[in-house]
Amino acid sequence: MFKKIAILAFLFLAKENIHAQTFESYQHKGEIGAGIGLSNYFGDLNPNENFKRLKFAGNLYYQYYINNYIGVKLSGVYTRLGNSDVFNKNEAYKMRNLSFNTDIWELSLNGTFNFFKFLPGIPGHRFTPYISAGVGVFNYNPYTYLNVNGTQEKVFLRPLGTEGQNSTTAHNGKKYGSVALAFPLAFGAKYAINENWNIFAEVGYRFTTTDYLDDVSTTYAGAQAFQAPNYNGTPKDLWYAQRLQDRSGVVVTPAIGEQGMSRGNSKAKDSYIIGIIGVSFNLNGYKCPPSAQ
Repeated sequence: MFKKIAILAFLFLAKENIHAQTFESYQHKGEIGAGIGLSNYFGDLNPNENFKRLKFAGNLYYQYYINNYIGVKLSGVYTRLGNSDVFNKNEAYKMRNLSFNTDIWELSLNGTFNFFKFLPGIPGHRFTPYISAGVGVFNYNPYTYLNVNGTQEKVFLRPLGTEGQNSTTAHNGKKYGSVALAFPLAFGAKYAINENWNIFAEVGYRFTTTDYLDDVSTTYAGAQAFQAPNYNGTPKDLWYAQRLQDRSGVVVTPAIGEQGMSRGNSKAKDSYIIGIIGVSFNLNGYKCPPSAQ
C-alpha cells in the first residue's frame, strides 16, 4: 500500500512540475486593443486644473512583448480639448473672456512594464497593473466661435496671430505650428477574460512642448498691432483678429487688452490627461522564449 501511495505521489508531483515548467516556458507575444474614454486639458484657460470640461477620447494600439513583463506599444489617440473663461469662478478670467477647442491626433511609442507576470488563460497570471512612458507627436489647431450676424462662426486662431505674431509692432507672442511633441506617462491595469480577450483601464498624462494648445501664452499685443499698416495678413484675417485678440470688451468697458498686459502664462506648457477603458485581443497566443526552446 505504501509503495502504491509513493508511486501516485511521485506521478502527481512530476505532473505538476511539468505543468509549472510549461507555464514558465510560455510568453505572451502581443496584443491589439481599442478603447474609449474622456480627456481634460490643463493650461491658460484652465489655470485651476479642474475637470469640468471633459471631452471624448478614443485610442487604438499594438503592443509587442519582449518578455512576460516588458513590452513596446505603438498607440494612436484622438481626442478633443477645450475650455472657456466663462466657466471660471475668478472674475479676472471671466473678464478676459477667451475660449478655444482643438482636435488632437496623437501617435506615440511607449515602453510598458507589467508589475505581475501576464499570461492570459493561465490561472494566477490573468491580472496585472502596469506603467508606461514614451514619446509622441500630435497635431492640433485651436479654434473658437464668433457671433457674426447672429450666426456662430467657427474660426481657426493660429493664422490670425492673436498675440501679435503677424504684426510688425513689438509683441511677445511667438509663432507656433500645428505639430508638437508629447511625453505620455500612464498607469493602468488589465485582466484576461480568457486566452484571447482582455479588458483594461488606463489613465495617462501628456506633458507637451507647446504653450499654444489654447492659442494663449504671453501678453496682449495691443490694438495697434491689428491695424492695417502693421498687420501682415489678409483683410479677412485682420477683421477676425481685431475681434478675437481681446474679447474682454464684450463683458466689460473699457476692454482690458492693453499692450503688455498679461494674456496668459508663458512659464508653463499646456498639457492634457486621458482616461481610457477598452478591450484587447491577444495575437497568436504564446511563444516560447529562446531559453526554453
